[in-house]
Amino acid sequence: MNGNIASELTLGPVLFNWAPERWRDFYFRVADEAPVDVVYLGEVVCYKRAPLFDDVMPEVVARVQAAGKTVVYSTLAEVMSKQERTLVEDVCGCDGALIEANDGSALMRLRGRPHHVGPFVNAYNEGTVAVLARNGARSICLPPEMPKTAIANLCGPAAECGVMTEVQVFGRVPLALSARCYHARAHGRTKDTCQFVCDTDPDGMVLRTLEDRPFLAVNGIQTMSHAFLNLLGGVRELRAMGVSSFRLSPHTCDMVAVARTFRDVLDGKVDIGEGQAQLAALALDAPFCDGFYTGNAGQTWSRAAAQ
Repeated sequence: MNGNIASELTLGPVLFNWAPERWRDFYFRVADEAPVDVVYLGEVVCYKRAPLFDDVMPEVVARVQAAGKTVVYSTLAEVMSKQERTLVEDVCGCDGALIEANDGSALMRLRGRPHHVGPFVNAYNEGTVAVLARNGARSICLPPEMPKTAIANLCGPAAECGVMTEVQVFGRVPLALSARCYHARAHGRTKDTCQFVCDTDPDGMVLRTLEDRPFLAVNGIQTMSHAFLNLLGGVRELRAMGVSSFRLSPHTCDMVAVARTFRDVLDGKVDIGEGQAQLAALALDAPFCDGFYTGNAGQTWSRAAAQ
């Protein structure tokens, strides 16, 4: 693989329930200051949240595009109800817009149309990549639990199909989705009467083991890692494999600083050790992890990654 291919830095959709004003201001700053090339927008986790951002979405899109960044609209990752199907139809129905499909119902509606495929679609092998490419996929963000050996095996076949490969390199790892809302249940409510209680945890609600050790995080119906994925130490290796897009998942920390660090390491302006020191200075309330990437338990952190 060519290690000198262009390296695109992308910002995934906000997965958490932020207040509309906070959400808007976050993307305004990203538009003005963050060295990212692609910005994904849209509700991925809970259809009930989507209308909260209707009033601010047009000005966010306009600001991001005016900054020269590409906007991609993300669809829901779990679709069961009529309301959820309608939301997916509305997003996929945006004429001329780039869409990221995060489940099969979106893939069906985007058939024959150039689109992106998100990390919630199980693209684990060459056959799946080929099917997605024939459907119109031009970029696939691989599931974040894939080890580097599997990523390397898919980059060649994806390139042969004319598909760009994207990998998440920062942020809590999305692990699973449920029909039930963990956030609502934790507060003695039901999914239908949640009153948007997930907004109390803008980076997810930490779950602890019986030994009182932090283990996972909950975001509405979503289960995530407690630790923050950090593949800064692997970005050059990933690029050599053929990965061309590197995804940062938004959190309440300084995401502009995160983007600058990854951009500088990819461009060779900063070495990995200095970059890791910059990320450590963010003082996140959770450790880093890279276990899935290295083929170990997902929550583990490789010392080599910090060098």
